[in-house]
Amino acid sequence: MIEVASVTKSFTVRARSGRIRRTRTTVRAVDEVSFTVAPGEFVGYLGPNGAGKSTTIKMLTGILTPSSGDVRVLGMDPSRQRTTLARRIGVVFGQRTTLWWDLPLRDSLALLRHLYRVDTAAHRERLAELTGLLELGPFLDTPVRQLSLGQRMRGDLAAALLHDPQVLVLDEPTIGLDVVSKATVREFLQVLNTERGTTILLTTHDLGDIERLCRRVMIIDHGRLAYDGGLDRLRETVGAERVLVVELADSGPPIELPDVPDVIVERVEGPRQWLRLPRTANPATVVAALAQRHEVRDIAVRETDIEDVLARLYRGDQAYWCSGRPVAP
Repeated sequence: MIEVASVTKSFTVRARSGRIRRTRTTVRAVDEVSFTVAPGEFVGYLGPNGAGKSTTIKMLTGILTPSSGDVRVLGMDPSRQRTTLARRIGVVFGQRTTLWWDLPLRDSLALLRHLYRVDTAAHRERLAELTGLLELGPFLDTPVRQLSLGQRMRGDLAAALLHDPQVLVLDEPTIGLDVVSKATVREFLQVLNTERGTTILLTTHDLGDIERLCRRVMIIDHGRLAYDGGLDRLRETVGAERVLVVELADSGPPIELPDVPDVIVERVEGPRQWLRLPRTANPATVVAALAQRHEVRDIAVRETDIEDVLARLYRGDQAYWCSGRPVAP
């Protein structure tokens, strides 16, 4: 569905140097990025601010032309076949709307039918389906300017999907949404991907979106692709620790396990203790050692939050991250 081969996008930045002179600096927003997205995949595209996410999205949708390299979406060159491609993909930019501000949502969607040249019967059927899935009914006749952020975002999703695209590209679709609106959008996207087989590429800073929706993540930093794979492998790559929450029969001092090195007791609250395990440690070995020395009532293993994993990457804690070498999936 999507093919990106050695793509680079450079910009010229002008800065004042003294009172009159200005200097020019070339900045590579995207630097030799390559990846593919197969039909039916739901891929998260992550990175800190300024990493190159939105620039990549704009090249995939034909808004920007690559400085070098090759981009293909549904077999087309987005910058040269932008109009044709627009009829087969859907795009949502969370901070911008494609709806008409002064028109009711229903009229905006009707205008888009003409822009995408959707058959009247197909439009009616598709609108009814999207109205049910996205719960648009109560505000279809409300002017867009009077919609809440969550309602407008659902309207933008409907607008992007009216023509039944094969690929959906989302740039921060849940930014600023409340908990209920986020849940509605996430549930809809999951249904869209699993039941209709729509290929989805999602950029977001909300890692709850990634953990709930994406089976694969790509991470970009300083324009370079630094990771491409699953969330579990990402935790392993970073060396993120697990946390073992142990509830003993009685309160006592911090647990000591001389036979299991590098286990650290992080917190003690009465009979409950939190043990941090290195990634290389086998939880079963730790549990067995605990059972030999203590009476254990309950035990649970918790993975490191994805927020903590990415925070370590963004701080440059890992040598491979600093070097900019892509990590194989």
